[in-house]
Amino acid sequence: MTTPSAHAPLMFISHGAPTFALEPGVLGKRLSEIGNALKGVKAILLVSPHWQTSEIEVMTSAQPETIHDFYGFPKPLYALQYPVAGAVDFALKAIELLKDAGLNAKANDVRGLDHGAWVPLMHMLPNGEIPVFQLSMPVSLDPQSAFNLGQTIAPLRKLGVMIVASGSMTHNLNDFRQGVGGDLPYVSVFADWVKQAVEQEKIDQLLAYRDVAPDAERAHPTDDHFLPLFIALGARLDDAKPITIEGGIDYGILSMDSFLWGDKSSRI
Repeated sequence: MTTPSAHAPLMFISHGAPTFALEPGVLGKRLSEIGNALKGVKAILLVSPHWQTSEIEVMTSAQPETIHDFYGFPKPLYALQYPVAGAVDFALKAIELLKDAGLNAKANDVRGLDHGAWVPLMHMLPNGEIPVFQLSMPVSLDPQSAFNLGQTIAPLRKLGVMIVASGSMTHNLNDFRQGVGGDLPYVSVFADWVKQAVEQEKIDQLLAYRDVAPDAERAHPTDDHFLPLFIALGARLDDAKPITIEGGIDYGILSMDSFLWGDKSSRI
């Protein structure tokens, strides 16, 4: 009987608000534990809704800058830096896979890391031990095409590239700006539905989440921060069941719950 070859882990991370960088909370500790346990990962491919383009672009920066792409937050956030090496060779391999799948993709050698990338990485790998590159999200992306994109880049995991899809379990900016006194009920209702569907691998239901999930429109008035989950779902290989990472709820409306997949021989 043949043992499946090992491959790098896969994650969906809820990156929350930029203040997550300074307030690690429950999820920050868990990400630190995961980072300390990583073995054999050669590079990290990260997808974030804070880099959207008309066609797919792949970061080929040798030393990506830290982008502070947010406004009106505490000054200490703007002083944070995440120095890390890029992963040019793996980025070029990603472009090759995308083109082989019939997708237009091009290199971008000036792009830096947006906060959807460097904020969670600061908790998981604070010293920038593993090279990082990003893949942009096409503005035309929907759940099915996001799933297909995940399938296209999945082979990178066999080369030792960890795929991290950074988004948010819930993301209602209007509720965030208004502020709430305590957790809004819809947040846990929606998050619990998603967790059950992911754990039971109900992919068809997840793809149709806007029609079947409770409070989907309230949890995600637009789905840009939820689409990374579908990229992660598409990038599964012969993984064991996902591990649900309970992250708590920030500001009453941002569920920080996340997921981790690893191969059967487990590198974590």
